[in-house]
Parts: sequence; C-alpha cells; structure tokens
Amino acid sequence: MLTSIEGKSVIVTGGSKGIGRGIASVFAAQGAKVTIAARNEADLQKAAAEISGDVRYGVCDVSDWDSVKAMVDGAAEAQGGLDIMCANAGAFPQTKIVDMDPAEWDGVMATNLRSSFLCVKACIPHFEKAGKGRVVLTSSITGPVTGFPGWSHYGASKAGQLGFLKTAAMELSRYNTTINAVMPGNIYTEGLQDLGQEYLDTMAASIPLKRLGAVEDIGNAALFFASDEAGYITGQQIVVDGGQIIPESLEAIEEI
Repeated sequence: MLTSIEGKSVIVTGGSKGIGRGIASVFAAQGAKVTIAARNEADLQKAAAEISGDVRYGVCDVSDWDSVKAMVDGAAEAQGGLDIMCANAGAFPQTKIVDMDPAEWDGVMATNLRSSFLCVKACIPHFEKAGKGRVVLTSSITGPVTGFPGWSHYGASKAGQLGFLKTAAMELSRYNTTINAVMPGNIYTEGLQDLGQEYLDTMAASIPLKRLGAVEDIGNAALFFASDEAGYITGQQIVVDGGQIIPESLEAIEEI
C-alpha cells in the first residue's frame, strides 16, 4: 500500500474530461485537494461537481504563461501550498501532413509541449518553498514509440515532452522535486469516441489484453509517481497500454 496522499495539494491540467478527469478522480478519491484546470468553464464546473472529493477548478489556457502562473498561484493559495503537478492537457486533431496548416502544428505544440514547460516553471517557487514536489507528465506511446497517420504534430509534441523530461529532472532535483511521465496507449475517452466505433474496435483488437484502457489506469500510474514510495525515481517514463507496443505484427496477435 502506498503512503497516503490525503491532504496533499494537486493540480491536474486538462482535468475536465478524459484522462485528466480520470487522474483527478483517482487523487480526489485518495483524499487529496485537487484543482482541475482547462479552458472551458462550463466543463470544469460540471467535472468539479461530479468528481467525489475536495475538488475546485481554475480556468486556464495552458499555452499562455500569465494564465498558467495565475492558475498555479491561485491553486496553491487555496489549497495551502502545492505538492503535485499533473501536466496532462493535450490536443490531438487528426490531420495528415499534406493537409495540415502550419497554425495547427503550432497550436498542438503549444497545448501539448509548451504547456509542460510553463506548468513546471510556474510550480518551481511553490516546490522550493515546500522543500519538495512531484511532477507527472502525460505523454503517449504515439511519437516516442509508435506513429499513426494524421498525428505527426501530436507525436512530435509527446516525444518532445520526454526530451524536456530528462533535463527538467536534473534541474528540479535542487528543489527535491521529481518529474516522470506516463505514456498511455489507447485509453477510452470522449476524444477516442469521436474517432468512431470502427477505430475503437480496430485498436482493441491490436492490444494483447483485447480492450482499451480506462482513464483510471493512467490515474493510478500518476498516483504511484506522486507517492513517497517513488521518491527516488525521476526522469523516467512508464508505458500503460495493455501490451499494445509488444507484438511484432497483427499475426502475432492472432496467435494469442
């Protein structure tokens, strides 16, 4: 059993839906004080009301420094400090390179990669004051390990997070702060639902466990990285994908 995080102060960006909401739910269920952050206030209000536990929200554009800093400072003030940052916000429009407007590339990079840097930077004064901290990034298998047509920008941003992670781990060590990443495979979320049932069925068939993951699967991995027991782990990543990246081919799956 992990040491309790009851009363710990947590921020989850992109926390109104999908994986972010799952992470927030896991931490709140363990008694943490959780701020969920996203751009849409109506979605935030709905999620904060539905998640069981001590949950507040902060409207935030994670690609904008002033917005991130204000959200982080506000959460720390409301929750009596800051212990854990789960930088989860992400966007994944599906557009092939030949059809992609450069502005779409820039937007995905800002939401997925720039936001990781901004969230970490905004947390440093609070971690320094506390004498410790935890950062958990939501990366992906797409980019660092696999590829999929239409997600060149998404994949590049997720691989970029892991590059950022390594140097950030070194720099954050002076604040007794760790930073690690969870790399989800195909997790059942509203975003995946929008891709259609055929996509969902095809993806499930390519996974050795024969199912898509649940948002709580990612929340549980983030909970471990945020725990006291993970205090000597930093600059690392864990794949949570039901074995999706293991098979050499579809024929290998058919042999199971």
